[in-house]
Amino acid sequence: MEPYFEQINKSISRYVDFTPEELAIFNSLLEYKRVQKKTIMLREGEVCPFEAFVVKGCVRKYYIDPNGFEVILQFAIEDGWVGDISFSIYEQKPSKLYVETLEDSEFLMFNPDTKEELFARAPRFERAFRILMQRHLWVTQNRLINTISKTALDKYIEFLELYPTLPQRVAQHYIASYLGISAEFLSKTRAKLVKTEGR
Repeated sequence: MEPYFEQINKSISRYVDFTPEELAIFNSLLEYKRVQKKTIMLREGEVCPFEAFVVKGCVRKYYIDPNGFEVILQFAIEDGWVGDISFSIYEQKPSKLYVETLEDSEFLMFNPDTKEELFARAPRFERAFRILMQRHLWVTQNRLINTISKTALDKYIEFLELYPTLPQRVAQHYIASYLGISAEFLSKTRAKLVKTEGR
């Protein structure tokens, strides 16, 4: 078995205990893909053709606001999932989002047809992906609450808990966009954190 199949099998089995036969069906329907750094995998106006598990690398999902600024909604790193999961894939409508690799990346990917085939052949995967969707919605809701109610310092501390390796992997202005603050204010926030906690 390829190491990336072992990786995704371990990840998905956190939610449901699958038989070897079910995992074999799962693996047979996945497409392995390498994507170079700075590749736009999805653009606004396109119907999202994939749901992707990150084997290796880093991806950002963002939209462009009415003032032309990029607003980052999600970073996806190893063992994460990315795509316009909640809208474009299932509704088959044009996405409002962009998905871009920030590092050379490797993925295991579904399209809508192969995912439906998975559910037909191994129905218990529907429960696992429902749990994944619930976790995604919880993260989105929690991030919205934090944006409204928390200080920049608190938001950055929580960001470090969620993505501890990202400050060494992505540009500071991307993190600032995710947090909803300017790069300059993020720099001051990081300096304050270092001073108070030695981070």
